[in-house]
Amino acid sequence: MVDAVSPPFIGADAVRGALSMRGAIDAIARALPLVDADAQPARVAAPLSRGQFLLMPSELGAVAGCKVLTVAGPERAPEATERIQGVMLLFDSRTLAPRAIVDGAALTSLRTPAVSAAIADLVTPSDASTLAVFGTGPQARAHVEAMRAIRPIDRAFVVARTRERAATATADWVFDDVEVCPADSGIVAEADLIVCATTAAEPVLASPDVPAHATVVAIGSHEPHRRELPADLLGRSHVVVEGRQVAATEAGDVILAIADGALDEARLLTARDLATGAATVDFDRPRVVKTCGMAWQDVVVAAAVAERAGAPTGGTSA
Repeated sequence: MVDAVSPPFIGADAVRGALSMRGAIDAIARALPLVDADAQPARVAAPLSRGQFLLMPSELGAVAGCKVLTVAGPERAPEATERIQGVMLLFDSRTLAPRAIVDGAALTSLRTPAVSAAIADLVTPSDASTLAVFGTGPQARAHVEAMRAIRPIDRAFVVARTRERAATATADWVFDDVEVCPADSGIVAEADLIVCATTAAEPVLASPDVPAHATVVAIGSHEPHRRELPADLLGRSHVVVEGRQVAATEAGDVILAIADGALDEARLLTARDLATGAATVDFDRPRVVKTCGMAWQDVVVAAAVAERAGAPTGGTSA
């Protein structure tokens, strides 16, 4: 029986050992039709001298949770070993007793690509095989793994500020049956799936390069003044968001495209719309998936991790 006073700590290695990427994707996919993202509590950001706190609360069925993170930009905290650090606190919704503490960085590294893949799975042709990834950090690598879990990816092109940097960063990215190569941004013209996982404040690709059949996933920012995608790309695409409220307050790619007059807010689709069949997309224009990360997703994945790690939480409504 779990001690309510001293809940177990599930560290990074235990998180990775407890739940596979495929398992995390499946957990999110089961929850997508059930969760009204717009009814979820908002993320709370609080400034720190060298970064910011992020507080992300949610309750789903028998489990409640709050992820507490610190986020540091390299220019503000060069001594930080990781850009994102923190913990996820899981509670029993009935008794309100703590049930587990989960390593927050490891959880985020699993949850973010799992959400991307679960949503991309709804809007991507089944034969998509070529992936382009912008970024060289942990999320970029994790997204290669996640996209491999949903589609028969056999080539992954990695784009960084220079091709040499991409080659150095990805030298140890080894995946069975996937060729990983450094490339320039124009490679998106050959891609079926495109992932932007950068810290960029301005667009990292050009809209004319993106083919109509492609799915584009942007996960690099949750700030309203930053974007990885150009407004004209969103203007010619189906745009899928986690929820309309989070998109309107945090998704800079969406907010700035609307402000530029390229995108009509009424055209936004939610992942729940697609998961329930309330909305559909066609493949004669790109599909853009913009995520910011939401606490309910952390609760779903953390509860699955805790169950498999031997710290039962009673499960979520998903």
